[in-house]
Formats: sequence, C-alpha cells, structure tokens
Amino acid sequence: MEKLIVCPYKRPNALCRLICFPWAGGGTSQLAQWGKLFSSSIEVSSVRLPGRESRLKEPFAKDMTTIVNEITSVLGKELQEKPFAFFGHSFGSYISFAVALHLKEKYDLEPIHLFVSGAHAPTSEALVPIKSIPICDADDEDILTYIQILGGTPSEVLQNQDIKKQLILTFREDLRVLQTFSFEKTERNIPFSCDITCFNGSEDKAHDLEAWPDLTSGDTSFYKLPGGHFYLLEPSNEIFLTKHITRCIENAGL
Repeated sequence: MEKLIVCPYKRPNALCRLICFPWAGGGTSQLAQWGKLFSSSIEVSSVRLPGRESRLKEPFAKDMTTIVNEITSVLGKELQEKPFAFFGHSFGSYISFAVALHLKEKYDLEPIHLFVSGAHAPTSEALVPIKSIPICDADDEDILTYIQILGGTPSEVLQNQDIKKQLILTFREDLRVLQTFSFEKTERNIPFSCDITCFNGSEDKAHDLEAWPDLTSGDTSFYKLPGGHFYLLEPSNEIFLTKHITRCIENAGL
C-alpha cells in the first residue's frame, strides 16, 4: 500500500478520499501536497507508479492493464470502506478512467466524482496520433523537446544530466503505456453514473471533450483555467481547483 499510495496528510476520519493520478513522467510530489489545501473532510493521496521515486529500481509497467490491476488490487478493499473521488491530469486522466472502469466492472464500485484534466475523452479519435508515435525510434532530444513544449518542468531541473536522463526515460515509458490504452463504448453501455468534471488550461492545445458526457448518466461540467498544459501548478488555479473539488464532493451528499 505505502509504495503505491502516497498520503503525507493522513485523515482517518475524513468523509471522502481523493486519489490523484499524475501526468506522464511525473511523480507524487505535487498532487500529494494538495492534502494540506483541503479541509479535514477530504483525505488526499497520490498514486506512485513503478520506475520512479522510492520505486525507482522496479521495472516500468509495460501496459495500462498492468497498472490498473496493481492499483485495483491494492485499493479495492480500501475503496469499499468510504466514498472516493479521482483526479487525473493528462496521462493520469486516462489511468483514473481505466481504474474507475475496472472498479465498476469488478467490484460494482465507482467514484462519487471523476475529475479529469488536460486530456481527450477516452473514445476520441484525437488519441490515434498519440498512439502512433514511434516510441522506439524517437531519440532523447525529441522526447525532451516535447517535454519542454508541454512545460511544467523547471529549466534548472533539466540542467542536471542525471535527472534529465531519468525524466526522459520515465516519460518515454509512460507514453508507451498510454499507447496500450483503449476503450470502445458500446451504444447502450453508459459506464458511470457519477458526475464528471473536465478542467483544461486556456492556452493548452485543444482537447476533444465532446464524448465525456456519453460516458456517464450523471452531469458533466467543463472549466478552462488560465495557463498552458500545466495550468494546475499555478497557485491561483490550485486554489480554484481545491475549492471546486471540495464543493463537488460536499454536494455529493455524503
């Protein structure tokens, strides 16, 4: 549990758990720290994938199914004890969706709210070009350029050759996992009943959000916040996100 789930601000009496799923190449440091921004009614934790931080010596996951199986096997029992919500950013949005889908199918459990950020709808054709990037042939400089275009990584971090090398490797492996993600919605099947909220940066590339409402019988909301792909790292946006997420969870009638 401890190696997979990072929760620096434990709140055993919280009414709800908010589980966060980081972006490609990311770790738990930013999202796990959200715990200090939320009220005592919400306990925040972040998922730590293999190949980074304290799991640095573990091999990277080879596909989305492996990640989903590990998370659900560790969290399955825990999540039956009290309500939970998911927040994912970019790559983390697809993981959170895949985990939620598996929990629904295997345990008949679902989040009280699914918060997704900086991501296309899982059924979008916009994912096709991402899946066709030749990861094996892409050299480190190409990967680094893409990381720099996305932003969110301080330039001084990239000056450290060891950190830069590890970041490129982690990003490459996470992208490889994303390429194994697939979801096809059947016409009559609506996977969820929870509300879904989609956040995006106003300066980020456009994401195809059109199909999100088709994935739940609950409400779907859309918000654009000032900034690029990593708008959520801006303190003012962080405050908005924590307040809005809190309001959504409290309104779920726990």
